[in-house]
Amino acid sequence: MDEQMFFEKLKGLDTSKEIFKFLSSLEVMSDIMAAAALQRIFEVEVDGDGLKNFEGVLENEVFRALCFQLEYESSKLSNTGLLNALHALIKLRIDPQSSLVASLLSESQERLGKGQLTIKNLCNLGETLLELEGPSCATLEQILNHVQGKDVEEWSPSEMVMVYRMLQMSVREGEQYQDLLNRMNNVTLTIASQLSPKFTSIVLNSLVVLQQTQAVPLVITLCKHSVKHVPYFTDDELVNVLEAFLYFGHREQVFTEALETHVPKSVFSMHPETVSKVMKYCCQKMILSKPIFDAVAECFISDADGFTTNQIAECIVPFGTLNYLPPSTSSFFGKLESILHTRFSQFQPHTLLSLLHSCVLIQRYPVNFLPKIFSPYFLQQLQAQPPGLDRIVTSQLTRLFLTATLECPFYQGPKLLPKYQVKAFLMHSCSLDVHLLNRVKTGLLSLLKKRIYFASEVSTPYFYTVDIEIKLDEEGFVLPAAQCEEINRRIALCVDGQNRFCINSHHLLGEEAIKQRHLKLLGYEVVQIPFFEIESLKNSRKMAAYLRKKVFPCAYGLRC
Repeated sequence: MDEQMFFEKLKGLDTSKEIFKFLSSLEVMSDIMAAAALQRIFEVEVDGDGLKNFEGVLENEVFRALCFQLEYESSKLSNTGLLNALHALIKLRIDPQSSLVASLLSESQERLGKGQLTIKNLCNLGETLLELEGPSCATLEQILNHVQGKDVEEWSPSEMVMVYRMLQMSVREGEQYQDLLNRMNNVTLTIASQLSPKFTSIVLNSLVVLQQTQAVPLVITLCKHSVKHVPYFTDDELVNVLEAFLYFGHREQVFTEALETHVPKSVFSMHPETVSKVMKYCCQKMILSKPIFDAVAECFISDADGFTTNQIAECIVPFGTLNYLPPSTSSFFGKLESILHTRFSQFQPHTLLSLLHSCVLIQRYPVNFLPKIFSPYFLQQLQAQPPGLDRIVTSQLTRLFLTATLECPFYQGPKLLPKYQVKAFLMHSCSLDVHLLNRVKTGLLSLLKKRIYFASEVSTPYFYTVDIEIKLDEEGFVLPAAQCEEINRRIALCVDGQNRFCINSHHLLGEEAIKQRHLKLLGYEVVQIPFFEIESLKNSRKMAAYLRKKVFPCAYGLRC
């Protein structure tokens, strides 16, 4: 039988018993065929727990004959047959000290020393040694030195991918071989369009692990190229691609659109890790994709019991962060409450806090769980685990406490002690659009004539910072900002730049929505000044007219 026919027949066999029966019918096999047979036995008989049918494989006379042939003809084997056989035997957990493995290893190292191995051979040997001895294997450096001496431009896409994968597994940070990586990155940039979904995923994953932050053109090209592969990625491959988008801080609108088409059709067959990674991507990129969010909500309702606690949190938190309630809100949060009741103790403290904090952003109140959150035991758990009680954590605790106070007056459980509360909620540096704020201040100055009649970035006793505050007396006259008496109304202007909205939308983020909701409950008259209403106002006169209509729809006056 010729080799091509042999390989096709072998690929269709699904048990070692079928493989041995097939092999016993052959009168003669080449070394490459024998190595391929071992590889197929490994594929069908080895899983995460090891060799499934130990005695049925290792004691089989056909298997033993294969091993005998390989051991005593090792010097006559082709490079491909030698290295494929060695790799399969290591995967089958054959004793590394056995004469068979020792003979093949010795022959491999001899050929390595003579420089007889191709790039593919070198990568096969490298992966086998990594499996056998780990990254500390001394021969790996010798292999990589041979690889460095090869002409990168002559490598095929599959050889390029094999080297990336070997470097990823053996070098990690890659500093020692950065020159090689630079050459590889430059060549890969020219062949990116030729890479299959699997190869695209492997290269992106390697660039992340090897921290190739300087390879921006390659990353962008691969990310763009990955768009057409979205329907064809396996779960693991899609996770690798999403992690690359997250690690390198990249975003592609067409990639999001491809996900919006793919996820709703495939979400029920996706692995939970893939589903949660899609949501993490949307959350970090501030992408409110209703098709994705609605599909994930339906998947969560039916399949959430198969999710880990971290995966559950990664699916839920984006709904609060991006301020979105799916059509199936009642069932969605009913399922979440059921999970919290049965698996509460399984959640890591910081994960649980982030999850509950995201719920209050969209007015889903975890009142039944607040006594446990505010308990000394839980707060000690938070403090004991990184990042401890940092500013973000205490802000989340404070917002839960303020929500319970303002929006859940029926809550009678424990309160959050002042020592765990922040004095002011953390304002992200990118949250306030200073240029936009200055334009509004210029418009107000034109309207009110004097700067004393409004204050900017005002700290309140209620943890929030007001972008601009205007005070009015009982008769509707504007008071000086410094005045503390005879104040009848306080107007809070929320100057909302693009960073306070989901990307490419007019949909306010969760933390901004709850801030405006709470300011109203605290007695402020909240006036939202969104960027999309004022970006076309070209001068202070037009801005003043806009603010006059927006802030003072009724008559107002100044006491001169």
